[in-house]
Amino acid sequence: MFHFSNIVRTKGDPKIVEGGPSLKRPEDQLARALGWFSIGLGVVEFFAPRRVTETLGMEGHETMVRAFGVREILAGIMSLSVDKNAGLWARVGGDGLDAAALLSGLTADNPKKGNIALALLMVGGIAMLDYRAAQDTRPRRPPREARRKLYPNRSGFPKGIESVRTAARQIAAPADNEVKQGDERRVP
Repeated sequence: MFHFSNIVRTKGDPKIVEGGPSLKRPEDQLARALGWFSIGLGVVEFFAPRRVTETLGMEGHETMVRAFGVREILAGIMSLSVDKNAGLWARVGGDGLDAAALLSGLTADNPKKGNIALALLMVGGIAMLDYRAAQDTRPRRPPREARRKLYPNRSGFPKGIESVRTAARQIAAPADNEVKQGDERRVP
């Protein structure tokens, strides 16, 4: 990626020789990967639903596959956002819907039951990753019994507000104690 950034840099900017270690935590990287996977799968489901239904032997369910594609794209976008935890939980719920839809196609007269079984296995594996990522990225909150720190008597000035006013008066006072016309300053 840093090779691309060298292309768009201006002439005076230093070139990037190599990238450093990533600052993203592993759970954030997993959430990002699952988000992009979700978007890719959603695009396939939305634009090629007939191909998906033919592969699974579930012809006639193209509208449902398209709806699942929209859901996947939205969950993927949420997984890439700041509130990635909500997107990952949406993916976990979507995995349940996917499994239910696949189970409905697992009938005796379906010649492609093997494909459905394989798809169920993949959905199960992805569901475990989604659940793990959702658990790892949940917001960390202090325990209820933890004492909250309140600072109602702090002004933001380490030496107090009066020391700041004194310093302001000293700066505002003219050097020779003479005030020029129009140079009167008022410091509270």
